[in-house]
Amino acid sequence: MIKKMTLLLFVVLLIPTSLALAEGNFDYIIVKGPGLQGELNLTNPELTSFLTFADFTQGAIDPPANPGEGYEITRVYVVMENEKPDPTAFDQLYYYPYSDDGYVYYIGLAKGSSEYDRKWYEANLSADAPFRAALAARARVNWVPFAVLIVILAVFLVAYYRKPNK
Repeated sequence: MIKKMTLLLFVVLLIPTSLALAEGNFDYIIVKGPGLQGELNLTNPELTSFLTFADFTQGAIDPPANPGEGYEITRVYVVMENEKPDPTAFDQLYYYPYSDDGYVYYIGLAKGSSEYDRKWYEANLSADAPFRAALAARARVNWVPFAVLIVILAVFLVAYYRKPNK
């Protein structure tokens, strides 16, 4: 009974926050983790909803024995302050997509706390495909400068070896 009341309170408190966000979504998420140099900012609507990575209404689970590699995700919304955009972190979580079921460790709200902080949850499977697609797109973009460099070096080598001998 207490859990249901607490969940209802969380949802009631979440609704005004969600309404303040553009259409209930965050403006973007910041991803850090394995295979990424620096951070990746994503605006994909499939990844910016509050329940994208975990459905907190399903309740916390026991910590997994081996969740696999995880990605730190910061969810951000932008507010206008003095006619300038001001990105504001809402919360943080770790997303572990590479285990069998997928897991989320919810770090918590950026400003404040909730009863959901520092707990494990099952990952929402609908986040898997768009998240992996975003990582794959970033990997392709990272290879483009390297490929261009290889092509330029090859052109110079061919030109060097084809130059007339004196």
